[in-house]
Amino acid sequence: MDLRFGDSKPTDEERAAVDALLGPPESSWEGADRSDADLRWARGGREARDRRDQLLPALHALNDRVGWISEGALDYVCRRLTVPPAEAYGVATFYAMFSVRPRPATVLHVCTDLACTAAGASELCATVEARLGPESGVKVERSPCLGLCERAPATLTIRAGESARPALEDEAVQAEGGSGGAAHGDGKGKGRRGRNTLHATAVCAPATPARAIAAATAPESAPTEPAPETAVPQTGTPAPTLTLLHRIGTADPTSLDDYRAHGGYTALRRAFALGPAAVIREVTDAGLVGRGGAAFPTGRKWQATAAQPDHPHYLVCNADESEPGTFKDRVLMEGDPYALVEAMTIAAYATGAHRGYLYLRGEYPRALARVTHAIEQARTRGLLGDDVLGQGYAFDIEIRRGAGAYICGEETALFNSIEGHRGEPRSKPPFPVEKGLFGKPTVENNVETLVNVLPILTMGAEAYAAIGTPASTGPKLFCVSGSVARPGVYELPFGATLGDLLALAGVRDNLRAVLLGGAAGGFVRPDELDIPLTFEGTREAGTTLGSGVVMAFDDTVPLPRLLLRIAEFFRDESCGQCVPCRVGTVRQEEALHRIADRTGAAAADDIALLREVGRAMRDASICGLGQTAWNAVESAIDRLGAYE
Repeated sequence: MDLRFGDSKPTDEERAAVDALLGPPESSWEGADRSDADLRWARGGREARDRRDQLLPALHALNDRVGWISEGALDYVCRRLTVPPAEAYGVATFYAMFSVRPRPATVLHVCTDLACTAAGASELCATVEARLGPESGVKVERSPCLGLCERAPATLTIRAGESARPALEDEAVQAEGGSGGAAHGDGKGKGRRGRNTLHATAVCAPATPARAIAAATAPESAPTEPAPETAVPQTGTPAPTLTLLHRIGTADPTSLDDYRAHGGYTALRRAFALGPAAVIREVTDAGLVGRGGAAFPTGRKWQATAAQPDHPHYLVCNADESEPGTFKDRVLMEGDPYALVEAMTIAAYATGAHRGYLYLRGEYPRALARVTHAIEQARTRGLLGDDVLGQGYAFDIEIRRGAGAYICGEETALFNSIEGHRGEPRSKPPFPVEKGLFGKPTVENNVETLVNVLPILTMGAEAYAAIGTPASTGPKLFCVSGSVARPGVYELPFGATLGDLLALAGVRDNLRAVLLGGAAGGFVRPDELDIPLTFEGTREAGTTLGSGVVMAFDDTVPLPRLLLRIAEFFRDESCGQCVPCRVGTVRQEEALHRIADRTGAAAADDIALLREVGRAMRDASICGLGQTAWNAVESAIDRLGAYE
């Protein structure tokens, strides 16, 4: 298929947004005015094609400045990067945060996912839509999970345009927890030749109609609201000493000196003393496995990457946690950003990488500002760059913002997204340790996995492995939300039971069900709270630990409505690449719509259809999205008797 945009031309503002990122065009072949020299030879084609990975940042630059992506603007980006228009259009329409149709500069995203639905998000959204008519200049959009489940319901306002003031680190987001809302710059995402345009953001959580509307309509010069309280309920309590969260709420997340005063960069110094091979051996002996849900041994992944003769090697940190109910990585990045920078440096050193990419959720403006500031400070102080800590080792980090695509949490889809393609998973093999980002050996870990490397090196592999169980070592972060008194991120050693965790969070009376692992996980009954929170324990119980989501629901929450929301989520987030997932997620949602108000024999035929569709998705889908899309619905039918 070929696609052309006809005579559509970019506006001066659209050109400025793209040129601020890519630099001015060097010839008419890239969009500059034609000169006599351009009539004699073509220049810049190969160089432009080598910058295909700048496509997503360029789309962000346009969306940040204008609020949507016009045909003329997209055509200009295609000329600058020598990308076929059909491919660029496919990328621009892949992400939920972009629009190729005109819309107001201000967009209010109202989360309608599981935790927010249980907290009344549907009523909130309906009220806000009724009050904010077309004349308000605000577009209201129902959004999947915003990663603010501990303060549900939540909204995120994004206002396009160049900010009237600089984005200061301490005013990164926010109307959170306040009465009203302030809009703030969310930080500058660096491109290779320039910086992305500043745009204003405001988060409101927990949200009421009045607060959400105030956050969306407040002038950009509105006073700064205080930052929200920490989302770590264990901070300041006589709980056991925290390992991963001990600096959150104690150390200033904006201060490198404060981070070092609380033990920061001790692990990196030990890594340099040990050498790359010994670092990998420590991680292997500690028994660290991936904390994103797959539980693959981290040391084995690092060793396989380091052993590859092909160079360069890359490190990718997956901070695109889009699983409904998950927010632990956000809390780590907002509360302890230097820990992530240090951990990425150690991982890169061990695997022979000199370039790291942090792929960060587009819905996390505060985390973006905090991590951007931390990277810049580390670079200034010689902790990133050509000579890290004077050890002759070069490493630097580039942040890439996602744009609202759950599928980009899958590692190969994430690679495609960074490279400027649609975020569709790749078939394996070859595996990322052989051919990953840009076709080179790549190690990919999520935020929590990487931060675990710091205590491994500071306390030693043996001491770290003594935490938890023999098969699931170390501490684990759990995202607790829903019908509990104290929602937030909890740190417990592997082996604690589900009941232990809910007791800490203060589970409410009349517990109906607990969802483990998020939308891709499964439900358990209130009489199953003795399940040990380990990978092997949940597997033996017929459920999954996933990324650590624990969502409690009491008997006031309508279960069929939750299941329908899960089905809608997977239908929307399917990339559409493979038939079992593309068709199966739609059929699953249709069946759940039909049986929403039916039980018993009346629902039997559709339940049988659901089982058949679920098996097909699980057996034949390319990636984990389709393979797990039926899990929660199946567990609700079999364990909870949802439609009996």
